[in-house]
Amino acid sequence: MSQSIDYGELMHQAMRSLIQQVLREVAERGLPGQHHFFITFDTTHPDVEIADWLRQRYPKEMTVVLQHWFDHLEVSDDGFSVTLNFGDSPEPLYIPYDAIETFVDPSVEFGLRFETASDEDDDETQLPDDDEEAPLAENVEPDDTPHDAEVVSLDKFRK
Repeated sequence: MSQSIDYGELMHQAMRSLIQQVLREVAERGLPGQHHFFITFDTTHPDVEIADWLRQRYPKEMTVVLQHWFDHLEVSDDGFSVTLNFGDSPEPLYIPYDAIETFVDPSVEFGLRFETASDEDDDETQLPDDDEEAPLAENVEPDDTPHDAEVVSLDKFRK
């Protein structure tokens, strides 16, 4: 038995479970109301499956949006797969929960951020700027702009 309880890891497991449950409901019923998700993930994670051209374009991290058009959303215990449209080119993606860095639903100002040792100096997660080129393609309509969302950080509750 370990010498201490790793509350940080337990919290990350709980947050990943929440994401899994939300995505499972969306896979079964679709997105309700104005809900949509900005999901930023580590493209260097060994289990991430994306097209080679996407990995070259986004060598460290990538933000995708589940909103207007996505297909084949399948949720498993370890991650999810989805097909997104990049400039009229449907591309399948597989994203393990361990690779997710942020999960934000700006429609209800909800966000989760998975902190690592290198993130501890950062205060907040930034959503992509309007002029920043992100792989949103037809997943977001051109006049849609993300709302600020409160990101829940474990550090807020630490003493």
